[in-house]
Amino acid sequence: MKWVLVSLCAVLVIVAGLFLFSRWELSRLEALYPPIGDQVQLDGFQLHYIEAGNGPAIVLIHGSTTNLRDFTASIFDPLTRYCRVVAFDRPGHGYSTYPQQFWMNPEEQAIAIQDALQQLGVERAVWLGHSWAGAVVMAGLLKFPREVTGGVLLSGAAYHWQGGVAWSNHVADIPVVGQLFARLALMPAGRILMDNMIAAAFLPNWPSPDYRQRTGVDLVLRPSQFTINGRDVRLLSAFLEQQSKQYTKIDQPLLMIHGHADDTVPAWNHADRLIDLLPQAVLSELPETGHAPHHVHTGKVARQIADFACVE
Repeated sequence: MKWVLVSLCAVLVIVAGLFLFSRWELSRLEALYPPIGDQVQLDGFQLHYIEAGNGPAIVLIHGSTTNLRDFTASIFDPLTRYCRVVAFDRPGHGYSTYPQQFWMNPEEQAIAIQDALQQLGVERAVWLGHSWAGAVVMAGLLKFPREVTGGVLLSGAAYHWQGGVAWSNHVADIPVVGQLFARLALMPAGRILMDNMIAAAFLPNWPSPDYRQRTGVDLVLRPSQFTINGRDVRLLSAFLEQQSKQYTKIDQPLLMIHGHADDTVPAWNHADRLIDLLPQAVLSELPETGHAPHHVHTGKVARQIADFACVE
């Protein structure tokens, strides 16, 4: 009986320690990476955004795991020399909140972004989506053919794929276990594994030494964002299987910038299929480049986007 009590006390001490560490780390991350923009109030939630520049408008929408700092660390400033640039935290990411529902699919996120743009006085814009947010751009092209004047898919997802996704995208929604993991183990595990996950996403390239600090990617280790990000990733393929059936309706211009060595969102399953389907689509495929061309070739990518989106 004594050893049972000792073991129970040890477990409680470990659990309490993990909980306190996670709470402290959450506060530290949000102090280190505070909001850098303003909020647009929508129906039951808010979108955090930044904007700068003048001229034709371009909207930057980040992919999974990240937040709008992914653009301030890469193409945001270069593009402001040519365009009015608006970058959003997608719902539930960064400092955007989430409505009271299980999942906002890409079409619902596109509607939210368009509602926010109307409040900001942006009547017409080119939308750019990196990775996961390629689905949001395609939804915007379909849903708002007058307001979304063109699309840029930056390593963007447009079609469903075979196979599943990593276990980490499932765990948070496992009853009881998922919430325990998110609130106790996620922070310490994430701090240890984050550099390896970033390196894997960049392959065959290398991230800059300060990528993690400049992008605030560790914000995804907050339980709420981790949970929403997991739903985003695991539910996207089934959504795209249905959305992609409508792509022949799109007649706006479409620019795709894709790394030839991108194994995360491979061009053969996304960009190449759109090239075959849409005569107005253009593909710029970058050799020896992985899933983050806007970080690896920032100047070149920004120039291609400006030439496409920032001309009256």
